[in-house]
Amino acid sequence: MLALHLSGMHANSPPGSVFALDYSELRQAGVTVWMAWADGAIAGIAALRDLGNDSGEIKSMRTHPDFLRGGVGTALIEHIIAVARTRSYRRLSLETGSGPAFDPALALYRKYGFVSGEAFADYTKSEFNQFFHLAL
Repeated sequence: MLALHLSGMHANSPPGSVFALDYSELRQAGVTVWMAWADGAIAGIAALRDLGNDSGEIKSMRTHPDFLRGGVGTALIEHIIAVARTRSYRRLSLETGSGPAFDPALALYRKYGFVSGEAFADYTKSEFNQFFHLAL
């Protein structure tokens, strides 16, 4: 299920522009993964990576196509923000792409107060990717 959705990300991104974590990377220390379930099926996943310095990065937030616009993304982002606050993070960041395929995710991030900002961690700015931050 996740591989199917990630293939869509690759289809909407220039080569070398997808920074989603693969299965082995999601199992690293410092990365926490959650799954949202609906009717016995995985409706979505999200991951939070500890960046140190009282900050975290939202990674691999995905909703299965069968559950789009059903509140899965909202539930996941609210959970991540709540966990980040319990961890005393001062900032949450994320990297995402540009273009119509990313507009629904961008609307969700902005709804929760994320604002456009500078590259962070190991990312480098390009014409395609963009960075968002939420002060906690």
